[in-house]
Amino acid sequence: MIPREVIEDIVARSEIEQVIGSYVTLKRAGSNLNGLCPFHSEKSPSFTVFPNTQSFYCFGCSAGGDVITFIERAEHLDYIGAVEFLAARAGIDIPQDGKGSGPGRKNELTRRRVCEMNLAAAKFFRQCLFDPAIGGEAMRYLSEQRRLSGATIKHFGLGYAPATFGMLTDYMHKLGYTDEELITAFLCGKSQKTGRAYDYFRNRVMFPIIDTSGNIIAFGGRVMDDSKPKYLNSSDTPAFKKSRNLFALNYARNHCEEFMILCEGYMDVIALHAAGFENAVATLGTAITAEQARIFAKYTKKVIISYDSDEAGQRAANRAMQQLGEVGIDVRVLQMNGAKDPDEYIKLYGADKFRRLLSVSRTGFAYKSEQILAKYDIETPEGRIAASGECCQLISEYNSGVEREVYIGQISQRLNLSTDVLKGRVDQLLRKRIKESREAQSRRAQADIRGVGDRINPDTIKNVQASSAESVVLGLLMIFDEYRSSVLSGEVALCEDDFFTAFGKRAFTAIMELQKAPTGYAHALLGQNFSPEEMGRLQQMEQQRRALSRNGPEVFRQSAAALKDAKARSDGRASEDVLSSIADILARKAVKNSKNTPAQ
Repeated sequence: MIPREVIEDIVARSEIEQVIGSYVTLKRAGSNLNGLCPFHSEKSPSFTVFPNTQSFYCFGCSAGGDVITFIERAEHLDYIGAVEFLAARAGIDIPQDGKGSGPGRKNELTRRRVCEMNLAAAKFFRQCLFDPAIGGEAMRYLSEQRRLSGATIKHFGLGYAPATFGMLTDYMHKLGYTDEELITAFLCGKSQKTGRAYDYFRNRVMFPIIDTSGNIIAFGGRVMDDSKPKYLNSSDTPAFKKSRNLFALNYARNHCEEFMILCEGYMDVIALHAAGFENAVATLGTAITAEQARIFAKYTKKVIISYDSDEAGQRAANRAMQQLGEVGIDVRVLQMNGAKDPDEYIKLYGADKFRRLLSVSRTGFAYKSEQILAKYDIETPEGRIAASGECCQLISEYNSGVEREVYIGQISQRLNLSTDVLKGRVDQLLRKRIKESREAQSRRAQADIRGVGDRINPDTIKNVQASSAESVVLGLLMIFDEYRSSVLSGEVALCEDDFFTAFGKRAFTAIMELQKAPTGYAHALLGQNFSPEEMGRLQQMEQQRRALSRNGPEVFRQSAAALKDAKARSDGRASEDVLSSIADILARKAVKNSKNTPAQ
């Protein structure tokens, strides 16, 4: 367990405005700061940082907490990992006996341990690649077939996984790593027949995946022929979530002020970097995710998609445009004629021609509308009607009135239709979309009020009144030391059993246990017992109370009394229901017995 005083020192030296400001562009709004939430897609800022309480809260997705919670979410770490991350940032050494410990970590492989293993594995793969007796074929593939220079191969840390079943496993065993650790890190698999561990990557060119802090967090492996699967990627580990990382972002983040290039594969990215386009990245074997789109938004305002020109590439480009557009990024699409991907294009036509291609990349609307128009024979009335319907639907999805006006004009010219007719149809579709959106928001709001679908505190729906009273009491307890003291002293009679929901019981117990400590309550330590999502709920409770002017002792006493009363009435109803059920059972048995008893 990391000592309490160390955690408090780390939090004290991690000014929340500065930490979050390195992830989110913040603007001053009175005593607080606002920005676009990094945890969900939005175009209007609903994310707020409160420097006076060293906390944050998003009024859009309910993410909230302190600086540790933020790092847990932003870097996809657990509580101890986030504390270690902030410690390294602040230049604080954590005592050796505190590393890798904490709630839920007794037998759990840590992020740091996985990164250490991956570094050792990367060195092994590199040694194999540069050993002619082992990696000669792989080196020829990279240098001759792929035309990569020795400098590029070393720059990306490329390697080779030998075509053996246990060479890496034996090497890692000698370094002290166990089969269980290697399997968790997806460096090894386990045979169901023999139970023996075997190398996960075999006879593949290896691509280390490196995060922005320089840690090797995973690997991608590519075959050198046409066998399947072409790519084999690490699955999720304590150090890696494929949906939340990008290949080569560690390099591209320093060259992306103007724009970034999104590619499909590792080789495309490496070829572009080698040709001088160091702002290229790729997703990691999956379609682009919302989390990855938000990573782009953190570094740039413009993305040029450079996917393969086949049908699968077009589908992937459409998805990428949608995800990137939702976070406010200007999306363009590259049209490559005469080559299937950037790597092939540069080999055939050179870097200068590819650079000119980037300058004439098409807007997302141009790309999508051309796909629609290509589907129909627009020389016929039927084709024009069908094409205009799809184009109007596409235009209605743009929020900017200026964009809609421009795109209506373009389609009007292509289909030789009146702009007024097209505008009327777009407006109709827009009104329908707005109505459906409002209805969906209303349904979500009503569900929130009733507690329907509440995954954090599912007991809410069982007694909304008691749950609301809980929120008030917990919010006040987190804010005011004197209220926690009044509970400890017995001045205000309140115990765990007075709370209705399981989440409320846990929160009350955790708050009061911290209060009992010799140095008193510390909000930062709550994260040891609660997930980032649960910390967001606690932050919501606290924020709701801070927004009100009346939070005096009388309010606390009345809220505690209301909670006890609501809980008691709920328990009373439950007792009545039980008694009623017992009476019904006895009555049914009496009737049954009377029917079975012979007449006298």
